[in-house]
Amino acid sequence: MTNMTNAEPIRLRYAREAGFTLLELLVVIAIIGLLYAIVGPQVIRYLGSSKTQTAAVQVKNVASSLELYRFDAGGYPTAEQGLEALVKQPAGVPNWNGPYLPQASTIIDPWGNPYLYKVPGEHGQFDIYSLGSDKAPGGTGEAKDVGNW
Repeated sequence: MTNMTNAEPIRLRYAREAGFTLLELLVVIAIIGLLYAIVGPQVIRYLGSSKTQTAAVQVKNVASSLELYRFDAGGYPTAEQGLEALVKQPAGVPNWNGPYLPQASTIIDPWGNPYLYKVPGEHGQFDIYSLGSDKAPGGTGEAKDVGNW
């Protein structure tokens, strides 16, 4: 019987010591806050640059599709036909062998705007470009223009 009475206060003492104190919780919350303050801006910057990188890849895909269109149709789509000629057959192009792009969403940039198409281009036979997040020429970072040049 003496063993049971000695064991009971030890169990009660461990029960009172189980869990976290307010100070321990505040330290953990402060550490999490510091990590968020340091890592958060890096993650946001990474997500922003991923849209620019996605636009660059899409511009290259559209440019490749334009080359396939040129081989079949004998020339690039006119400015009036635009990039839609890669998805739907334009009138008066009998050798069209498309669609050259699987979906119409491929000619929309990551910011929700259609890619701009200029033929003849200023930088080559054609220009395909996006004005970036600011929808204005020029810019830096996320707002920089992305093109096939």
